[in-house]
Amino acid sequence: MASRPHIQNKKYSAKSGRLRIIGGRWRGTKLTITDATGLRPTPDRVRETLFNWLTVDIHDTRCLDLFAGSGALGLEALSRGAGLCQFVEQLAPACKQLTLQIETLGANTAQIDNAEAIGWLNRQPHQQFDIVFIDPPYYQGLATSACTLLIERNWLSSNALIYLEMAIDEQTPEILQNWQLHREKTAGQVCYRLYRQRE
Repeated sequence: MASRPHIQNKKYSAKSGRLRIIGGRWRGTKLTITDATGLRPTPDRVRETLFNWLTVDIHDTRCLDLFAGSGALGLEALSRGAGLCQFVEQLAPACKQLTLQIETLGANTAQIDNAEAIGWLNRQPHQQFDIVFIDPPYYQGLATSACTLLIERNWLSSNALIYLEMAIDEQTPEILQNWQLHREKTAGQVCYRLYRQRE
């Protein structure tokens, strides 16, 4: 059997520098994406599928967008009725651009921390989250670390939903045996899954 191609964490060019919010109150709004190494915004068709999965759960939820990058997942959640979203992103230019997006949209229930996600999760939780988006750089073991800390540090509310986006040939974190797989799909060389925490 032929091995799967190794996906690179590619740098987006100016041609890839915009994406749109798909649904909700900001539907059709164009978002500018910072041209920086490692930023890999979740494509429109993947976000559309994900938020179709979340339709009945999204209203008034507390969301956490780890490895936020462009903030497309968290902003889509707020557009569709999430109560608040905490964004965590390490790259300062991405945080600056996300801050501008939030100000332009008037998203006053959004908060941004310019921080490395794993270090951020290691601190004492100030609240629990109902939905967590995890879309880390590939092949660095960050998904496993993030999922482990979400559980160990008690970041998740009861019946929380966790979205995980990974390269299709990456090993699924073993910690996920504590979560129930709710939905799963692939798009090209990317696999994306939605889990629900068991009570």
